[in-house]
Amino acid sequence: MKVIFKLTLLLFVLTTCIQCKQNKSSFKEKSSDTSQIQYAKGFSIENYDGYSIITVKNPWPKANKTYRYILKEKNGIVPDSLQQNQIIAVPIKSIVVTSTTHIPSLEMLDEVKSLVAFPNLDYISSEKVRARIDAKKIREIGTNQSLNTEVLIDLQPNVIIGYGIDNNNPTLDNLQKSGLKVMLNGDWNEETPLGKAEWIKFFGALYGKQKEANDIFSKITTDYFNTIEIAKKALTKPTVLAGDMYEDKWYLPKGTSWGSQLLKEANANYLWAETRGTGSLSLSFETVLEKGQNATVWITSGQFSSLKAMADSNPHYQQFSAFQQKNVYTFTRKKGEKGGVLYYELAPNRPDIVLKDIVKIMHPELLPNYELYFFEKLK
Repeated sequence: MKVIFKLTLLLFVLTTCIQCKQNKSSFKEKSSDTSQIQYAKGFSIENYDGYSIITVKNPWPKANKTYRYILKEKNGIVPDSLQQNQIIAVPIKSIVVTSTTHIPSLEMLDEVKSLVAFPNLDYISSEKVRARIDAKKIREIGTNQSLNTEVLIDLQPNVIIGYGIDNNNPTLDNLQKSGLKVMLNGDWNEETPLGKAEWIKFFGALYGKQKEANDIFSKITTDYFNTIEIAKKALTKPTVLAGDMYEDKWYLPKGTSWGSQLLKEANANYLWAETRGTGSLSLSFETVLEKGQNATVWITSGQFSSLKAMADSNPHYQQFSAFQQKNVYTFTRKKGEKGGVLYYELAPNRPDIVLKDIVKIMHPELLPNYELYFFEKLK
């Protein structure tokens, strides 16, 4: 009887252990809640008991590799089938980001205090972050393609958020080999205004603030669509010229680019809206003059301080009607303490503000009490 009892007990223990192992391996199958990503094409979030999975699908144009990151909560159990992925303990307490477009998400989530380093600090415009830079609480780490590995190893941040232009970033690879946690962020590669802004949910997951991130994004989308409805009331549709000369070429956004979509939503007629692509067109001055000479509004990308500065840069600009009518706008005048352009940092995260600015420019009568935030009319 004793032998039978021992064999039965052993069988029970073995069976229980096998079941435990099976449960651990299939833990992923238990309660899943996929975070609703509505507009962004480059990432997804899946929530499980004790951990989440962030999948980054398109960190650069035509990327053919998918990156999976496991965000492990305290006491969470990650299944064996996911152990080969980068595992990051959340909520994180310290972070290094490498693009100014990452900064607004930290600020909106009230996590600026977690930022410990950034490449080329002068680019940052955020007043809250600049205050921490002045207090020596944020370290300088070089440039995105050549990060200061020694400083980062010394800091030991919970995670480094990088970005790629292509599949070649040896600095990030070396940081991972040094034992640091690295995640790729592809917000810049999104093709729609709301798609870019939705990456706040990526950061929300890192800080255990998915609800807060969802609420922030929900408000942005609500304001964005409310402004579209206001723009639909316009009785006119101004023609728009964009960009300016750089060396011997005129650069302006293609017809399906982020900026072009905002012009369309603002009920404006962008003259190159029929072109395809999300990058820039490179045209001769003569080609632009022929099509855009009589445009109603000109949005320049040059860092000009006045119409005179524009004319001094290129006297031929004076041939355009928008210049003659003093209807030229720029988004590069609002800068941070060290010269970083606020638009480049904040605009991708706040398309609701950009759209409202453009509607104010195109149809001022529809927003009589609104003051431009990013844009300024050149005098």
